[in-house]
Amino acid sequence: MKTHARVVVIGGGVMGVSLLYHLTRLGWSDVVLLEKNELTAGSTWHAAGLCTHFAHNLTIMQMRAYSVRLYREYLSKDTGLPVGFHQCGALRVTRSPERLDEFRHVQGLGHYAGFDLHILSPDELKRVHPLANTNDMLAAFYEPNDGFVDPSQATQAMAAGARSRGAEIYRHNPVLGLSRNAAGDWLIETKNGTITAEIVVNAAGTWAREIGTMMGLDLPVVPMLHQYLVTEDVAAVAALDKELPIIRDPEESWYARQERHGFIVGPYERDGQAWSIDGVPPEFGMELLPPDLDRVAAIVEKAMARVPAIASAGIKTVVNGPITFTPDGNPLIGPAPGIDKAWLMTGSSMGIMEGGGGGKLLAEWIVGGEPPMDPLGIDPRRFGAYANRDYRVAKAIECFANQFAIHYPFEERPAGRDKIKSPIHGELARAGAQFGAVYGQERPNWFARKGDTVPAPDTFRRPGWFDAVAEECHTVATRAGLADMSVFSKFEVKGAGALDFMVTLGCNHPPHYDGRIGLTLALTPSGGVLSEFTVTRLAADHFYLTSAAAARRQDHDLLARHARDHAGSEVSDVSAARAVLALMGPRAPKILSTLTDAEVGVKAFPWLAARRMRVAGIDVLALRVSYVGEAGFELHMARADQPRLYAALVEAGRPHGLGHFGAFAMNAMRLEKGYRAWGADYTTERTPLEAGVDHLVDTEGRRFTGRAALAGSRPGALRLHLIEIFEAEIPDAQGAREEAGGVPVYPFYGHPVLVAGQPVGLVTSAAFGHRTQKCLALAYLDDAIGSDAALEVSIIGDVAPARSLSEPPYDPQNHRLRLDPDA
Repeated sequence: MKTHARVVVIGGGVMGVSLLYHLTRLGWSDVVLLEKNELTAGSTWHAAGLCTHFAHNLTIMQMRAYSVRLYREYLSKDTGLPVGFHQCGALRVTRSPERLDEFRHVQGLGHYAGFDLHILSPDELKRVHPLANTNDMLAAFYEPNDGFVDPSQATQAMAAGARSRGAEIYRHNPVLGLSRNAAGDWLIETKNGTITAEIVVNAAGTWAREIGTMMGLDLPVVPMLHQYLVTEDVAAVAALDKELPIIRDPEESWYARQERHGFIVGPYERDGQAWSIDGVPPEFGMELLPPDLDRVAAIVEKAMARVPAIASAGIKTVVNGPITFTPDGNPLIGPAPGIDKAWLMTGSSMGIMEGGGGGKLLAEWIVGGEPPMDPLGIDPRRFGAYANRDYRVAKAIECFANQFAIHYPFEERPAGRDKIKSPIHGELARAGAQFGAVYGQERPNWFARKGDTVPAPDTFRRPGWFDAVAEECHTVATRAGLADMSVFSKFEVKGAGALDFMVTLGCNHPPHYDGRIGLTLALTPSGGVLSEFTVTRLAADHFYLTSAAAARRQDHDLLARHARDHAGSEVSDVSAARAVLALMGPRAPKILSTLTDAEVGVKAFPWLAARRMRVAGIDVLALRVSYVGEAGFELHMARADQPRLYAALVEAGRPHGLGHFGAFAMNAMRLEKGYRAWGADYTTERTPLEAGVDHLVDTEGRRFTGRAALAGSRPGALRLHLIEIFEAEIPDAQGAREEAGGVPVYPFYGHPVLVAGQPVGLVTSAAFGHRTQKCLALAYLDDAIGSDAALEVSIIGDVAPARSLSEPPYDPQNHRLRLDPDA
């Protein structure tokens, strides 16, 4: 065995071998893979091999699409080895109008990405799958380029391709321990000796938690047992002149594909069985668990009713083995949280369909130093310390049960909730708060009124909270609203080197004076937006930063890494120690003035200023900022003080008509101002210039990551536009689809923007603006599209006309922010 390598990949399933293969394709030949057993041991060898484009996230859809192309075209051509790919196509059938809306949404996303996706009528479905019973079908989603692959052949072909370019693979060589030397390199202790590596990658699949523990991580992954049946030959299948497409019935939670002249039938039961939660048996390798057909018999009977030919076959084999789930069902692909030179490539419950594309993505990330596409949905740092044993098990079981569930745009699933509550959670609940969860923290999404249905039913169309949110927006615009924004990520940067730290952190210069506030965007080397920070300068050696709740672990990694290059600077994560209340609206200054001796009028306390003050006897850092476009304050305090301050504000605000508002109202109001949101409108794929925030770019005499990339336009650049969509969400809108009960569509994200029927862009966020009575969206459009182009937006199959706006429709001159309207 080699004693040194640039990269050591731990795990020889399809994910790890794909990464090894793609690293060598990029020219990194000094790479090694360690496997405790045989290649494909664990989950890969017994996978059904299904490959699909279907996904609700564009990055995951593109990952899966690349896997299909790799197995179908590239891999055999590159290696000369068979991979056993069958391009038979794939179907998802439905009897549900809500599911049909989901199909239309995914079809629109795929249309933008250039993928061939269709929605079939029952008659068309019957022609594609002649053995399916279509009597009660509404429609089917059809992917003609999908199919299935032989998992072992594909993995072995990638292994051979990697070896041919210099990689080495050591089988039957389990990893026994991981440590670091003085230079920071990894020492990987194995059965056959120790190997030193600059970079280590955990691609251990079923054993990911064990390797994670050696790395110093508590990974949120759980093996779940999945069974599928292999039938004997079926005469009706043998008589066919072409291979049947894969068929999935998501309402009944099963899939079936042709296997020679028989079938493979795979059910997903609603009460999934977690396995070896606290440690996989060390001797486990290529074994299976005993069949447990009683758990899945009812689902298999439904598959037989849908495809009656299945019922005529005997069972040849039952495969019952582990597959790995994360709390949201997406893989962990990206940097290991808080650890340098360590990466994760694991946690996929669909490793075959995601392995090819995932290996390419991570290889490009490692080699290039930045992700090649938006990684938010797969970045391992999307989970925090809250994802403990109970959480990950509950969420894995939920994900397994919902493997085929409809993915709604505003859904809040119940498992693993109430992990982190703000100190005023109970008071907000009594005020009608309907909570969502972000980064393990409960946050009010909206506030129910008397008579509102709670929880509001999930839908792709006008949500049940529409009128309640309209009332919240009216309250904020005409009186004042109070919101709990404690979910913010919060950091302090202190020390003699703090100013230089901030000057070089992002593309905008930090505030020049104490008590002032600014925004900065940290960039990737190619200029993409990595993170967004609100920066408050408390002193030349003391800065207070806030960022998105879901970015907490990623931002801490970013700031800690930046601090290592700036002597005399120290970063502290104070997220858990502080709470935040947002007091917004024209009467906000009056309400606040009754609780403090400090001057809070706009002359003494202008927009983008910060003041330390006593409010209701409590020490508060007040920021004169607003994400909703109204006069207001963010009030930051010690977490223990939040209940007293909340009670004082509610009492002081009573005579002024103070109400509550939540995240949905905030989203609607920020779009009326054209404000961008990290993770939606800001991503690593787009520069600040493409995001239309040129005013946040200050390159004069400063160095920062990504600076050089901002000098010129990039090929194929898109630019973010604020657009108004007509006839999309008007309470009496015409043309709503009959099967949806006449309910108009409600835009959210992922809708293609069209010109003459062709996709020219994609909506990144959207909502109905209740103050302006306009349906608004932010969308990246092809830079060649003129401002007078006749735009349309396709929203779950409904095409609505749209126009690009030259300025935000609500208070474009920011008068309401710079003045006290009710002073």
